[in-house]
Amino acid sequence: MRHEIAARTGVERLPARQGSPAKEFWDWLDERLGLQALAYPVPAHANSILYTLGGITLAGFAVLVATGVYMAQFYHPHPADARESIAYFTTQAQFGSFVRSVHFWTANLVVITASLHMLRVFFTASYKRPREVNWLIGVGLVTMAMALFFTGTVLKWDQEAYEALAHNEAVAKTLGSLGSFATGEFARSVPLLTRLYVVHVSILPALLGLLLLLHLFLVKHHGISPLPGQREMKAQVVGRGGGSTGAAPVPTSTFNLHLRKMLGYGLLLTAMAAILALALPAALGPTATPGMEVTKPPWLFWWLYAFENWFGIKALFWGAVAVPLLLALVPFFDRSPSRKPTERRWFIGAAAVAIAALVSLTIYVALSPVAQHIGGE
Repeated sequence: MRHEIAARTGVERLPARQGSPAKEFWDWLDERLGLQALAYPVPAHANSILYTLGGITLAGFAVLVATGVYMAQFYHPHPADARESIAYFTTQAQFGSFVRSVHFWTANLVVITASLHMLRVFFTASYKRPREVNWLIGVGLVTMAMALFFTGTVLKWDQEAYEALAHNEAVAKTLGSLGSFATGEFARSVPLLTRLYVVHVSILPALLGLLLLLHLFLVKHHGISPLPGQREMKAQVVGRGGGSTGAAPVPTSTFNLHLRKMLGYGLLLTAMAAILALALPAALGPTATPGMEVTKPPWLFWWLYAFENWFGIKALFWGAVAVPLLLALVPFFDRSPSRKPTERRWFIGAAAVAIAALVSLTIYVALSPVAQHIGGE
């Protein structure tokens, strides 16, 4: 009977001991949720850590939402009270310091895993036809992650946060009416910090959630991309004896195993964030002093800070726009159907140079003293 079901559906029901509580519970869930449908075929390489980076990032976002909701219960998004509300949460709320530190370190790790995921997609040429749109959505997701990191940095409203917002407002003012939303002039009755809080907890998460749904839909629609040099995996129906009624150009696994791998690695990410939270709790700097510029931005923006050192405040805007734009253009420049690295030397070489430049700029800023930008031009 089980073989007949597999032949009709293409999915072989996972065995379980008859009459056991585990089997009865599984059957109860499967009948209502259709969990067995998750056992559809995917490429075997999807279970490697490189091909689960997207799922790891998604798990990190879930941790950020959970910790962020708890933190929001104590946060007062007004310049007069913001820093003090965080200090209270850190010292008085139950597990406050730990939760805030987990949020901080998870945000850092999510930026890293999202960037690594994008690099994996680039170097395996997974952005090529028919996945160009999903690459564009991925660029948007990474951009949203960076924006969430920046706005979250500002919300703590210490000296670093004050200077970050001052830079943001200075850049916005250079854009005239186009940048007015990011300045205090847009809504004088509401502090810019308060509006930035709304952006952080509602507008950006809504945009990220929408892009994420589209991203996941297209991954399911097109399937997980093949390895360079392999053909796309075609739909196949596998029986118990190994027979097949469709093509099987690549070794296959099942999505439920892929999902377990992603959840497992996601738990490792959470454990890493928890260990870092205990070893290196998130700092809260001194109360902001207007007119001073004594901090550097968070590390992932150091490469932009280097351009600001050399070219002034406008470089922050042009640098922040140029990188996502260049990434978005990648599928339209690299139009060859080949995914083999040996046939994409120019693009891989250009990416290597760009990565080396970003790392070099980051090291340069790490070793450089703080520079005066606002009011010094």
